Amino acid sequence: MTTSRRTLFKAGAGIASTLALTAQEAAAAPSSSKPDYSRAPNRYAVVEGRTLAYRSVGTGKPLVLFNRFRGTLDTWDPLFIDSLAAQGFQVITFDYSGLGLSTGEKSYNPPSLVKDGRDLILALGLKDVAVGGWSIGGIAAQIYLAMFGQDITHVVLIATTPPGKLVKMAEQLFYDTAAKPGIDLDQFTTVFFEPADEGSRAASKRSLERILTRKEGRAPDVDAAWGISQIGMTPQNPVVPSDDLLNLLKSTHVPILHLGADHDIIFPVENWYALNEHLPSTRLITFPKAGHGPQHQYPEEAALYIAAFLKFG
Repeated sequence: MTTSRRTLFKAGAGIASTLALTAQEAAAAPSSSKPDYSRAPNRYAVVEGRTLAYRSVGTGKPLVLFNRFRGTLDTWDPLFIDSLAAQGFQVITFDYSGLGLSTGEKSYNPPSLVKDGRDLILALGLKDVAVGGWSIGGIAAQIYLAMFGQDITHVVLIATTPPGKLVKMAEQLFYDTAAKPGIDLDQFTTVFFEPADEGSRAASKRSLERILTRKEGRAPDVDAAWGISQIGMTPQNPVVPSDDLLNLLKSTHVPILHLGADHDIIFPVENWYALNEHLPSTRLITFPKAGHGPQHQYPEEAALYIAAFLKFG
């Protein structure tokens, strides 16, 4: 890693050499039963004085997923997670420090999110691991690649942005909607689906119903006012002002998959296609009549694409 890259990512460095698990977690093993994310137990890893909450479903090659803005353990669509696990993977989701069921200092600074994921991966002793990320979690996954690329096999990006100057900016509608507290069907559809399409609206209703299936042990919502204060109220260009990270994507041999949508109001997929010929290890898949949550509109199909990528990419 170059000196400038070390400087850029210094906030994500300093991973402790000694990581501790609770006795409960030290004895926990991935379940071999049919994947059921809506009933998966909450587990906890104690690392550097904070507790990282996570869930693990399935067995096989580990895939650790970084969450979206205002995301928690209970904002993933269970059908998407279960469909991934059913393909022969151990799918691990987690709450960032201070958010959801995790403790510690909360932050949406991407290197801080990277540190959470790194600490958890080391604490669980995961090997042959792939990382993935949705939205801001996809930014964290790219930084993870820059910092720890030698330790991962694949990167799965979902509805996120590349670094550098963008050819298409976000819509103000995202910021206006994301600043509202709580979640309802209209808000959910506006951000993560395509409200103009009847099929997408119907998929939104089904997805939200699946997400709300879990009644016990749910992660608390992320405070909307705090969240929007971390990212601002207007679109930015670039979102990730890092030539180092962009150059890494142009030179890495680690396989990368990006799943996007044709109408993502926060991270338009056009920004990936503008770089298409410059990204030698990146595959791009775009879902039609979809929004910022394509894996929730097409959960089983998205899982199949990811599984094929992890197996053959």
